[in-house]
Amino acid sequence: MKPRSKKTGKVKKPASTLKAVAERVNLTPSTVSHVLTDSPAARSVPQKTKDRILAAARKLNYQPNFFARSLKVKRSHTIAVIAVEIGDAYSSLVIGGIERYLRKQDFFFLTVAHRHDQKLLTTYENMLQQRGVEGFITVDTALNGRPPLPTVAIAGHRRINRVTNIVLDHRRAASLALNHLVDQGHEKIAFMKGSAASSDSEERWNAICEVAERLRIRIRPELILQLEGADPTPNLGYPSAKRLVSSKQPFTALFAYNDISAIGAIRAFQQVGLRVPDDVSVVGFDDIQSAAYLSPPLTTVRQPLQEMGEIAARTLLDRIEKRVKYVSEISVAPEFVVRNSTAPPNQRRAMASSAESDAAQHGRDLFQPA
Repeated sequence: MKPRSKKTGKVKKPASTLKAVAERVNLTPSTVSHVLTDSPAARSVPQKTKDRILAAARKLNYQPNFFARSLKVKRSHTIAVIAVEIGDAYSSLVIGGIERYLRKQDFFFLTVAHRHDQKLLTTYENMLQQRGVEGFITVDTALNGRPPLPTVAIAGHRRINRVTNIVLDHRRAASLALNHLVDQGHEKIAFMKGSAASSDSEERWNAICEVAERLRIRIRPELILQLEGADPTPNLGYPSAKRLVSSKQPFTALFAYNDISAIGAIRAFQQVGLRVPDDVSVVGFDDIQSAAYLSPPLTTVRQPLQEMGEIAARTLLDRIEKRVKYVSEISVAPEFVVRNSTAPPNQRRAMASSAESDAAQHGRDLFQPA
């Protein structure tokens, strides 16, 4: 039974062949192919003839064989996007930017998620190369060696020959966030340190420590929350924030590793009666789409994630087409978005918490330098 269109109910015409189009216009298949693929040889074909060929192709519902054309011109116009996750808040924005740019350039892309499985990552690289992709864009992925194709790494920090890293200026990001908290009067600041699974963890933490030293902010060991694992949900920050509250250590602000962990922390604070920002200020990182719609809306360091995706796609295509020289790194500037999750510290609560903690520790000094 012939397929019917869902909209009209009419029987769909089967896709025709190149030979059928050539017979309709009484021309050779090679001439028709040149016109339909807009190859350089089509320049010698009169416009009237081109119009006849295109009209016949539409009439016969001709669909070019993509794979046959790819073999002929040795191009697939396809790249691969290799990410840890696909649907999480971070990667979805980056991939959205990649897609937006590639669509304008008539390029396709295949996306895979390896979830930190190095063996799977290697398997995907080989499979995608066999399927004819012309380059890779990696997202928050630690590469162990030089990939076999031109590669652009978003949040890539390892210097690998012929890999272009798209990186955020983390020192600028840390400076924006910590200056904001200091200007509001915060001194007892808790920090979430990213897990080893995240490519940005080491770079971001080093930047925070450097800026804190410059601003004379003491990073207290008891207020460092080490995140574990690669959970893409708010549960990433929830357990650490619960432990912080249970420790009774006095603090008035939290600089979270990212927005997802900040959301989990806010939930943990609210469950024990702490109000954000009245009792605790919270700063996130990334500015994911939901950050502005939390209760309260989240103050955060904005990574231009969609823009980073576009930059990566443009850079990769420029390298594939040999339009630019190779560069090892492209730095992107952050922004700071002030919303309602930060405010000057509640001195009354801070003093009470400090007194309780001092009593619990029998007078020991809790605030030794890091």
